Amino acid sequence: MKKVKLLVLLITAAALQSCWWTNQADDIAISQPQPSDYSPVIVARLDLETSTEFESPQPIINSGKIYVIDEFLFVNEKNLGFHVFDNSNPESPVNIGFLKVLGSSDLAIKDDVIYINNAVDLIAIQPNFSTATIEITKRIPNTFPQMFSPDGFQFYNLQEDEIIVNWTLND
Repeated sequence: MKKVKLLVLLITAAALQSCWWTNQADDIAISQPQPSDYSPVIVARLDLETSTEFESPQPIINSGKIYVIDEFLFVNEKNLGFHVFDNSNPESPVNIGFLKVLGSSDLAIKDDVIYINNAVDLIAIQPNFSTATIEITKRIPNTFPQMFSPDGFQFYNLQEDEIIVNWTLND
């Protein structure tokens, strides 16, 4: 009986031997991370801070969020700015200009101030659409994180004064 118990113990130990942990990673496949299908569009901080302006109307190519307040309609051009329409006649809105704000995706309006994400910064703008001018009244730097690529990758090779404002699809 003792020999049978010893034999069962040896067979069980041999069967369980393959389950024991070892330092060898022979059954773990190590895969290389896949690169992003996109490349970042990078600008220097000074260029970002001086790029916001009110320009002539442009066609909508890659629209994002839409915002309506009073007689104005704002249509985001993803990561580039906002198309501004005079919506006093909703049946026939008139494109009055383009508010260029690099890295923008959203805005909020309170009183006569427009708050917009300018890539990593938050800016407050007071527009005068009748004279086609804007004034940046406040900038809060580094309010938001750097922009991830559309396929979820983060770019780490940035210098201190560099900011991602968009991503382009690689060929």
